[in-house]
Amino acid sequence: MVVSGKKTMLLVLVSTFLLGLLSVSCLAELQRFEHAAKPDGSLSFLVVGDWGRKGLYNQSKVALQMGIIGEKLDVDFIISTGDNFYDRGLTGIDDPAFHQSFTDIYTAPSLQKQWYNVLGNHDYRGNVEAQLSPILTKMDSRWLCLRSFILNAGPDMAEFFFVDTTPMVDKYFIDPEDEVYDWKGVLPRENYIKNLLMEVESALRESTAKWKIVVGHHTIKSAGHHGNTVELGIYLLPIIQAYDVDLYINGHDHCLEHISSTESPIQFLTSGGGSKSWRGDIKWWNPQEMKFYYDGQGFMSVEMTQTEVDVNFYDVSGNVLHKWSTSKQLSSAM
Repeated sequence: MVVSGKKTMLLVLVSTFLLGLLSVSCLAELQRFEHAAKPDGSLSFLVVGDWGRKGLYNQSKVALQMGIIGEKLDVDFIISTGDNFYDRGLTGIDDPAFHQSFTDIYTAPSLQKQWYNVLGNHDYRGNVEAQLSPILTKMDSRWLCLRSFILNAGPDMAEFFFVDTTPMVDKYFIDPEDEVYDWKGVLPRENYIKNLLMEVESALRESTAKWKIVVGHHTIKSAGHHGNTVELGIYLLPIIQAYDVDLYINGHDHCLEHISSTESPIQFLTSGGGSKSWRGDIKWWNPQEMKFYYDGQGFMSVEMTQTEVDVNFYDVSGNVLHKWSTSKQLSSAM
């Protein structure tokens, strides 16, 4: 009986240990990357989304203007808000679409900088692991794509939280409309979402950055074709409101858009005009919040210092369509 009791106790200890390891694994921190600011402490970058169409639907024209503006601003990097390859992502690491839609399109010298990419819903219709593969980075050193990750830019100046929003959307699971999604690494979905949100919340809570920016593919607030993503309003919005996020940047709607909020200081910026646009079905939005909407192709630039952020939206000809700026005082510790 004593031996049996010892065996029982041993099993309990082993089970507890394994559960502890499992908990640690589930709560692993998001991978972090560092990107230095300019010598004067400033930072500039471009944002483009919903672009990968082998140069068609004005993708090449948008890329041309990105190159011109990128040189003018001496951009440090480029952010992609997802739907990197239409219509169904990449078939594998040897899919020629990687070169046809990325390497062979964004050829300007100013765009030979690091690209930080999130996945969109169309990317999940292909081989997701292909886009995440380091082999693509060997093919083109600019390419960096993970499901979710954190970018620290400048010492405590800006922190970017890239969030994988596609698994949060119910319809891709409940009513995929004859599309097949690659959910490897996501299932069981409930655990994936729970752990991701815990990781994002923990990172935001601990952040000491002057500017906090969250990047996802799906909209939170939008007057475009897709409109608000209800699930993000439930899962993600309360977190970014609670931890003083300054900007939420997304794609998904094929437009350029700036919406403020009467509920918080967060600015919602849509840059999904990298190629096919002109949906034409704009929803009414409170004019107190709607600062800008353009139903066509284009991209966005952001310039930052410790005290200021300047955002510009450009059309396919490089014209500035909308400007927005904000500022913060330096803290006493600085």
